[in-house]
Amino acid sequence: MNAPFKPTRLGLRLASVSDPDELRRIETYVAAHPDGTAFHRPAWLLGAAAGTGNRALALLAERGGEIAGYVPLVEVHSPLFGRVLASSGFGVGGGMLINDVRDAAAIFAALEELALRRNCPSIELRGGVLPGQRKGWTIKQESHCGFVRPLASDDEAELLQIPRKQRAEVRKGLANDLQVTVGSAESDRSAHYAVYAESVRNLGTPVFPRALFDGVMDRFGNDADVLTVWHQGKPVSSVLSLYHKGDVMPYWGGGTWDARRLRANDRMYYELMLHARRRGCARFDFGRSKTHSGPYDFKRNWGFEPEPLAYAQWTAPDAPVRDADPTSAKHAMLIAAWKRLPLPLANLLGPHIARGLG
Repeated sequence: MNAPFKPTRLGLRLASVSDPDELRRIETYVAAHPDGTAFHRPAWLLGAAAGTGNRALALLAERGGEIAGYVPLVEVHSPLFGRVLASSGFGVGGGMLINDVRDAAAIFAALEELALRRNCPSIELRGGVLPGQRKGWTIKQESHCGFVRPLASDDEAELLQIPRKQRAEVRKGLANDLQVTVGSAESDRSAHYAVYAESVRNLGTPVFPRALFDGVMDRFGNDADVLTVWHQGKPVSSVLSLYHKGDVMPYWGGGTWDARRLRANDRMYYELMLHARRRGCARFDFGRSKTHSGPYDFKRNWGFEPEPLAYAQWTAPDAPVRDADPTSAKHAMLIAAWKRLPLPLANLLGPHIARGLG
């Protein structure tokens, strides 16, 4: 008679993010896991941390020498917003990846212990396995929605897939005197940052450091690029996109004041759909938006159906709940004031604040 099987004990540790072998193991695990996203990849973790001056941490669960779970973390420090372990930091996805849900409790306990040990009174998990009724945790399931749909089979079908009113806006953008470039050279990056910085200033939020965009693009290599729409030699709309498992995600995008008049943003997203299909992508991931916000309505106008996203936040005993949401009522006056800042001043001050948002 065979002896009963004794399961191998689960081990938990911080991986060395400077060890190429560790990073390759994690990259392989993320690529194979059905819930792995671009924000789980070491390229994102290291690029986001290095580009903002924060620290990257990789919590691994292992059993029998194999990875059984993984949480990518950016340890974010901010004098305005406090300290937090964010998974994934500066992303809209991430969270815990595991093979067996029965291991979740041990990993959540390890996360809480790690946060306390590193003097971080808050943890944020953007997707992944949720903690359920675990003490100290809250779950938000209605605050944000994601928008994903398949790409069409050809250019004309892509245009026809867009609802009629929005399709008319795209056609206006196609008729205007606009040029489109795609690349990852310094000229592409500079044009993108100039447009993005102006766009977020106009929205009342501080711009991220240029180093964040460079850090992510350098590490993603061919899995990231910039598409820019130009008018009379000036960039008016630009988006930095990530490519992962057949999906394209236009992640950091924006437009100048002229973009609306020229329908440059409409042209930009349509051109990205075509470009992504030619690269071999099958789905367009329009990213997340706050429920019932302007961007939420914009994406619905393109024919995307909202899918509620789930986020989990842990707060240490007796610590205040962290609020770094730039759209919250608490920050409304600051947002209004930021919109009035001269662009050079906003670009000077913004990165020092935004690197602490996480």
